[in-house]
Amino acid sequence: MNNITEITKRDIFDLFSKGLNIDILWNTQKIIYPYYGRLSELEFLKRLYPLEKMPSSDSRFINAEGDIWQHTVNNDDYPFCWIFDDDRFPLKDGNDEDFLRFLCEIFHPVVRNEEKDWFPFLKKLNELLRNDGYELYSYQKISNRDVYDWRIYTDKQSRIFVPFSERHKKDILQKKISLSIKLKAREQIFQVLNKYNFNYQETDETGWHYNTTVGDCVFSELRQFYELKCYNDQGEYIPTADMKDFVCKNSPFKVFDIIESFSHHCEDKFISEINTILSLNEIPFYLSEEEGIVSSYDLKLDGKTVSNIHEIGLKELLQEAQSYFDKNQKNIAVEKIWDAFERLKTYYSPTLDKKKSCIKIISNISHNNANYEEIFNQEFRELTEIGNRFRIRHHEIGKIEIMDPNY
Repeated sequence: MNNITEITKRDIFDLFSKGLNIDILWNTQKIIYPYYGRLSELEFLKRLYPLEKMPSSDSRFINAEGDIWQHTVNNDDYPFCWIFDDDRFPLKDGNDEDFLRFLCEIFHPVVRNEEKDWFPFLKKLNELLRNDGYELYSYQKISNRDVYDWRIYTDKQSRIFVPFSERHKKDILQKKISLSIKLKAREQIFQVLNKYNFNYQETDETGWHYNTTVGDCVFSELRQFYELKCYNDQGEYIPTADMKDFVCKNSPFKVFDIIESFSHHCEDKFISEINTILSLNEIPFYLSEEEGIVSSYDLKLDGKTVSNIHEIGLKELLQEAQSYFDKNQKNIAVEKIWDAFERLKTYYSPTLDKKKSCIKIISNISHNNANYEEIFNQEFRELTEIGNRFRIRHHEIGKIEIMDPNY
């Protein structure tokens, strides 16, 4: 897959080689952040590439490792960011997967320098990548530090926001969803909301500029669905314009509403902080960027699992499947899962045909154990039979319709 254009790649190369201009009070300041973070270039590149097996561009050395050591450590005579023009590395002319893998490594906790301004570079990098349909996101933590992977970008602003309590109104009234949030957790949630309640400038329909806050915008969104209220000390449900009262003295489902609305105006760090609070307080829900607040018991592809998939087409199909599942468009999600299964079968194409590719896949995942090979062969056959009998991707007359949304 090659969706990332030469324009975007050159912009990213310039970002790291020439630096980033940021506004500090009334001044503009250029900051530089080296792609290798707190490591040496050699240490960074060894994390990604088998330098000992790659050719040297210096005849005195037998491989790239010796060459790079000579010119970045011993003599240090390579130009800054030389790697972006070095054809030995799949950056300028490589595929999207190799390029995105390189970018994710820049912000790995082992690599990145927490004492430097790395986050503005991540933010700018995502602005550039989103033009071509990708973004980096935090999918797990190591030592309480974000680890980044890439995913298909979905524009938040294009989604129609309907708060949790409205989406699940029927289930809440029928008490199919029960929830309690203790005051301690509510106060922690409020502290995070208040932290992200930034001031910013908006423009109205007439072109008039005015100052507002994220909280004001959130309250405006929620007012489209209901009057904002909270309980007072006498147990009366009264109108409120106070964010802390709305969070701490309200239905737990209204707390989820304000969290979801805030998430549309904040970066991934907000989602991570909210999920930490939900987890620590044993609240069986989590905040998803795609779907808002969802139950922890719902089916979810683990971010680490998806991150370990190296074939870009397969990874994109699974991400799309999860996105449709989050939107409750399960029929399309199943189609994408089936497409992923069919693509998996051709993993070793064009070197091997589809049948031989399947045999090799099963052999690899079973580690040549005959008992496991038999199990995996049976699973592949049964899945293929399901795809052939049911109307998933094939729509010929006689296919079994999947009518029940539970399936």
